[in-house]
Amino acid sequence: MVSAEEAKVSSSSVKDGGVNEGVDHEEGDASSSTVEQKRKPSQGPHSLENSWTFWFDNPSAKSKQATWGSSIRPIHTFSTVEDFWGLYNNIHHPSKLGVGADFHCFKFKIEPKWEDPVCANGGKWTISSPRGKADTMWLYTLLAMIGEQFNHGDDICGAVVNVRGKQEKIALWTKNASNEATQLSIGRQWKEFLDYNDSIGFIFHEDAKKHDRYAKNRYTV
Repeated sequence: MVSAEEAKVSSSSVKDGGVNEGVDHEEGDASSSTVEQKRKPSQGPHSLENSWTFWFDNPSAKSKQATWGSSIRPIHTFSTVEDFWGLYNNIHHPSKLGVGADFHCFKFKIEPKWEDPVCANGGKWTISSPRGKADTMWLYTLLAMIGEQFNHGDDICGAVVNVRGKQEKIALWTKNASNEATQLSIGRQWKEFLDYNDSIGFIFHEDAKKHDRYAKNRYTV
């Protein structure tokens, strides 16, 4: 299984297709590096601890009459670092998505819906940014999740970026909303990974279902 550090290190080599991995470019050392490469067995894919699925909610497919979540569709499931970068480098980032779009990345077999059994008793941390400014935070959130960098990674369901007219919101969904210590740990670590200094709040899904946009934060970090 790939560790968090391997996920970070692999990002640069995998992003370029791995062409330059392990090659010594110093002048006069080409023959020795070539021989060394021949001796090394080829590396296989870097497996992730969990498989993950990208989901997309197309704004053109939404309507006020439709059941919430009915227009969400799975795009692709990946289980290696290489698969992740192959997908990430060929899909639109938040700043290029249309207003109203929701783009999700959740653990395999967990649907990004309140009704999913794994999510039902959970909640979410949310970070907001001006329109077109969430790309880097979205990437770092994905890397932290798939690289298992959270101390309580088992409690994480996935993340979603919501593209709206004046802002983009990234939400990190978790399983056990009532476990305050776990949620506070996740919230603090997420802010550290993103180097985010403003306060963020945690809302229970149960509260969101009852009060919609008027639901209040239960935790703040």
